[in-house]
Amino acid sequence: MPNNSSSRRVIMRIELLPEAKDSLTGLCDRLGMTQIATTSRIIEWFTTQSDVVQASILGLYPQDIRAEVAEMILKRMASDAKKKS
Repeated sequence: MPNNSSSRRVIMRIELLPEAKDSLTGLCDRLGMTQIATTSRIIEWFTTQSDVVQASILGLYPQDIRAEVAEMILKRMASDAKKKS
């Protein structure tokens, strides 16, 4: 196997609340995936999202504007999709 950055992996530990761990276990069981594969894909997807989407997912916007932010994100995504087609 070639020794380049795309073939190397980093092992990380995460901390979850018991409820989140149970939900992750259930999800992985339903999908037939390992927890490592599932969390790796989620993190890889998350890191490719825009700053606005990441901030929304992390709950960084005040509660009173979250609905407006979600609407703005959806409009931007629809606009970007139209530009690509």
